[in-house]
Amino acid sequence: MANILIVGANQGIGYYLVERLLELGNNVTVLDIQTDAVEALEEKYKNTVLPVIADARELSGITNGVRQAVERFGDIDIAIHNACLCTFESEEVTGYEVYQKVMDVNYFGALRLAKTVLPYMRKAKKGRIIFTSSGVGVTGFASISPYAASKGAIESLAKCLKIENEEYGISFHLFHPPLTNTKSASGISVPKEFKADAKKVGYGLADRIWSKKFVICHCAAQAMQIKFPIDILFT
Repeated sequence: MANILIVGANQGIGYYLVERLLELGNNVTVLDIQTDAVEALEEKYKNTVLPVIADARELSGITNGVRQAVERFGDIDIAIHNACLCTFESEEVTGYEVYQKVMDVNYFGALRLAKTVLPYMRKAKKGRIIFTSSGVGVTGFASISPYAASKGAIESLAKCLKIENEEYGISFHLFHPPLTNTKSASGISVPKEFKADAKKVGYGLADRIWSKKFVICHCAAQAMQIKFPIDILFT
């Protein structure tokens, strides 16, 4: 059993990640701007799930959620930043404020979580931090440059913090889900039948939560696609 904290998990991949982690007997704290779906899980897992209203863009909310998680369950073994904002317009019609808003959720949200949980993990001399990234953070893609740029930034952040925290026994990893049928990917003009099922992706990531690989995928086929890309897929 592990104590796991996830930012952004009231819907989509994050929700199913939580559901599976609870099934596996873990304690899970969820920080999100809405927690109604997670609250419904309390009927079955009232002693092992803790929903907390928090915004990835606000340090105070993240700090409060981490504190509550530690008070309720003890040391945090795994912290995951899964909050996501994606826009679907070209650079030509996308203003600076959109880039800033996307970066605030996707990149600075990840940084806020890391800087909040790292002091606890360094003291415990253990832990792992996972950022949900995307293949487009490496390859790029048309009309989503704010999103792709933010994912590229957290790829670099994870690599740097991994090096800096090895001496404390703390590891950093990236989730690389495929293009999935979620609200955040609804703006992509790809038929639903070509998108992965959110439950399968969330459950697969949960089952591989302790993978030693830097990039964690929900299945072997996705891992091969990351290694030998034939398409550009993102969440």
